[in-house]
Amino acid sequence: MFPFFLVVLCFNWLHVARKLAYYGHTMRKQGSCLEKEIMQGTMPGARRRGRPRTAWMDYIRTWTGLPMEESIRMTEDGDKWRKYVHGVANPRIEDG
Repeated sequence: MFPFFLVVLCFNWLHVARKLAYYGHTMRKQGSCLEKEIMQGTMPGARRRGRPRTAWMDYIRTWTGLPMEESIRMTEDGDKWRKYVHGVANPRIEDG
């Protein structure tokens, strides 16, 4: 039987993998679409006062370790992005 923390850890990485796959799918769309603008944070208008919310791109930057421009460029090649997401979302635990 798996310890509970391993089940939670596996579920968390599955969640990350799906979000990264959706991010790649959205960034490959041509032209300007609402989803793409929302993810990139390019919506017009003023923000509310207070602490800024964590943006999608902040999570993408954290999970991939890539700058925004680099991740957008990488998503253009679907196979390359898919392999990268698989590597990020399936961390290997080394015996050490």
